[in-house]
Amino acid sequence: MSKTEKDKVVVTGMGVLSPIGNDVTLFGEGLMEGCSGANPISLFDARGFKTQFACELKQFNPAAHLSPKEVRIYDRFTHIGLITAGEALKHAKFQVSEENAERVGVIWASGNGGFQSFEEGVTSFVENDRQPRFNPYFIPKLLVNMAGGVIALKYGCKGITYTPVSACASSNTAIIEAYNHIKWGHADVIIAGGSDSAITPAGIGGFNAIRALSVQNEALETASKPFDISRDGFVMGEGGGALILESLEHAKAREANILAVVGGGGMTSDAYHLTASHPEGEGAQRAMKMAMSEAGVEPEQIDYINAHATSTPSGDLSEAKAISRVFGSHRPKISGTKSMTGHLLGAAAAVEAIASILSIQNQIVWGTINTKKVDPEIEALLDLVIGKSIEAKVQHVISNAFGFGGHNASVLFSRYQA
Repeated sequence: MSKTEKDKVVVTGMGVLSPIGNDVTLFGEGLMEGCSGANPISLFDARGFKTQFACELKQFNPAAHLSPKEVRIYDRFTHIGLITAGEALKHAKFQVSEENAERVGVIWASGNGGFQSFEEGVTSFVENDRQPRFNPYFIPKLLVNMAGGVIALKYGCKGITYTPVSACASSNTAIIEAYNHIKWGHADVIIAGGSDSAITPAGIGGFNAIRALSVQNEALETASKPFDISRDGFVMGEGGGALILESLEHAKAREANILAVVGGGGMTSDAYHLTASHPEGEGAQRAMKMAMSEAGVEPEQIDYINAHATSTPSGDLSEAKAISRVFGSHRPKISGTKSMTGHLLGAAAAVEAIASILSIQNQIVWGTINTKKVDPEIEALLDLVIGKSIEAKVQHVISNAFGFGGHNASVLFSRYQA
């Protein structure tokens, strides 16, 4: 299906905070160098936990970017959202003004919201003889929509603003929703993305309880190993990513630097299990097909897939089967950047969307680090890029994201050609 200029949606700015780099430039360097973001947990005392490591942000100081009041009254996931959105707006050279504010929106995702603030508030209540001395910002800090609301407040965005929540597919859902609202003419510009920060006792302990996390404490830097025969779970990460989406018409009118085209997206449900993916990736198959159909791109035109690839035994195999069934004899390059960043939960897809766009810009497929012996059942299905990144023709990329509850969201990005 051909699209008119008014129908096309493009990316003109990006901002990121990740365990391997605290801005887009550093993040790209981290991907190129194949850095591992894993480290012993420093945000709390993890002794006694089955998993004692995570992919934390490094040298992250919200006070260097935000006012003392903003640091005090907002949760860490909101700090991340504000900082990445600010970087993306600056990168796009776009300023919200009285003249354009009503046509500028924010669709910002999170899987957990103010998880840290909620846990701290309840813990304080219990430790202080159950005296109800809650901070007046307790509720605003924890609300899952608050990062998006605060981004709109800080930058003056008066257009459509809300928070989609679909677990670890959340920020791909946000990107697709932003794409749709711009395509439908509801906005000219939308700040889309997500942030999450749940490296807390309850976060680590809760995921340990369902055996979702790696417990390879003695080899923590290499524990996130998508597709490897010895993979044993994901490595928790934190961070966020912001993209400035706008109509092609609007971007060209203001002579913006266009980074990529958002070709289309697909959202489906497995309707299969509370936490497990469909064993054949049935919903994932449909999501990828929908994204390609909307973009008018054939399967053989896809050069690279940034896989969801969390490093869980069942999840990686499910996705591998889905990709194989969708693409048949055509074998696009596949890699899992969570091997470097860990799993950023509701923010993962936004950060991986940025990795996908950097792949297009640099004509590079990022490597999957840590993986040494590929699961034979997966190796037979996919063309995996293992180890170092490689130079390759990258015109069209699919970025996959799947979440508990059976949510699937795939976004297709393409190289912009004037």
